[in-house]
Amino acid sequence: MRILLVEDELKTLHSLSQGMQEQGWTVNTAMDGDTGLRLASTDDYDVIVSDITLPGISGLELCAELRSQNIFTPLLLLTALSDTDDKVAGLEAGADDYLAKPFEFKELLARVRALARRPANTIRTENVLRFADVELDLNAKSVTRSGKTINLTPRELALLEFFLRNPGKVLSKIEIAEKVWDVNFDTGTNVIEVYVNYLRNKLDKGFDQKLLHTLFGQGYVLRED
Repeated sequence: MRILLVEDELKTLHSLSQGMQEQGWTVNTAMDGDTGLRLASTDDYDVIVSDITLPGISGLELCAELRSQNIFTPLLLLTALSDTDDKVAGLEAGADDYLAKPFEFKELLARVRALARRPANTIRTENVLRFADVELDLNAKSVTRSGKTINLTPRELALLEFFLRNPGKVLSKIEIAEKVWDVNFDTGTNVIEVYVNYLRNKLDKGFDQKLLHTLFGQGYVLRED
């Protein structure tokens, strides 16, 4: 497995790199965001692991720039910031997972292995998903309800797609975290609730019929009442 590790703290960089190499992985390193972006843009990696706070461009900017170049290598962000808003910012930038410092090295290895097993690009066999008066065009990445355009962020779009593929099914927070973001569910964060609320406010606001419902203690469901 080929890993790109972007970390500006030399001691941490050496420690993580050595540990990964002991797993038999090939590790390329960078100590600033600009070098990380150059390496990620010009070579192929199975997973990119990047700190958020870096000299030059940040890990968030690195991730966003790669996604704008249609480079979808799975990316894990390392952050000393654990607030929900910071995690949301990372996911919105296009990151696939995040790990708050300090962390156990074995957990980092598990996260990297999980990301490496996930295809960088998912091939979709459907072009349009529909439920009630909602339409999601997967090619155009556009959403309408009763013909009205609804502007969603990439993460909100991914969440809506998951609901549209599972209409009428109660989806737990754990299932949403695993299927939408491929992250291990952290009971100490309310990222899922935040995103469901974002999506509900955009999807149901201004419409008499509410489609996205919360079942307390169970999860969420897309259904017509």
